[in-house]
Amino acid sequence: MAVLEQTPPAVAQPSPSQPKKGFRKYWHLYAAISPFYLIFLGFGLFPVGFSLYLSFHRWDGLGTMEWAGLSQYQYLLSDSDFWNSIGNTVIIWALATFPMIFLAMVTAVMLNSAVRFKSLYRVAYFLPNVTSVVAIAIVFGSIFSTNNGVINAVLHGFGIDQVAWLNTPWGIKVTIAALMTWQWTGYNAIIFLAGLQTIPSDLYEAARMDGAGPIQTFFRITLPLLRPTLLFVLVVSTVTGLQSFSEPQVLLQTSSNDSTFAGGPGHSGQTMVLYFFQQTFDNNDFGYGAAVAWGIFLVVVLFSIINWRLVQRRGE
Repeated sequence: MAVLEQTPPAVAQPSPSQPKKGFRKYWHLYAAISPFYLIFLGFGLFPVGFSLYLSFHRWDGLGTMEWAGLSQYQYLLSDSDFWNSIGNTVIIWALATFPMIFLAMVTAVMLNSAVRFKSLYRVAYFLPNVTSVVAIAIVFGSIFSTNNGVINAVLHGFGIDQVAWLNTPWGIKVTIAALMTWQWTGYNAIIFLAGLQTIPSDLYEAARMDGAGPIQTFFRITLPLLRPTLLFVLVVSTVTGLQSFSEPQVLLQTSSNDSTFAGGPGHSGQTMVLYFFQQTFDNNDFGYGAAVAWGIFLVVVLFSIINWRLVQRRGE
């Protein structure tokens, strides 16, 4: 009689634990970087969204908000003071940016060819950018003063009549542009210097062997290879130049109690951001100030795109 063998029951093997995915696996990493996003949400993204919401309302900062719809944007398009501030800002930006880029590039080439004291020169050229804008504006106000300014003293020494720099429309624009040029030339020179040091020296040696001079080398080698750096400098200069505020405010000593003198005689030094500041904090019109701020944003974006396309097209 055959004995039936009974197979032991199969023991269930414990299933391997499912690997953690997504947030559960990397939650500690997300927690480590969360302070940045929380700060950005509270002090960056939320104010931007609230300013857009505020631009559709009338609000003096204390009372209740009143829905205004698109009326404030409609008024903005017909606001002659706003368009005047755009014109002033663009002129000052052009007077400051193009000479500044030229001087910064020349300075970078000189620093790149310097043999001794390179670090000292770099620090010296960068100092104006980290100096307080208010302090710089006060110094430039003394330099360009009509009666006791250094510039007029030099002109008087050459027998040239004095210029009322801070009392004439073009004098105000030139003074503000000179201040911005002095402030940003060293910073952009360091950026250009970094771009110059990425260009292989073999190209210059080959060009010299072919008989190319310094001017041909600059326009045939240096400038084309420096175009990405030039594009960066131009876009950054556009964004910063179109948002000039402290320079005209301190130079012209704009008083919140005298709106007729805002930006100097004829409002010739009234930039876009200065106009936004006056509408928001001097007139306590926070709703319209928010609309002005979004108008400034669109102008800056438009000019940045134009500069980008122009430089890119020349590089093709």
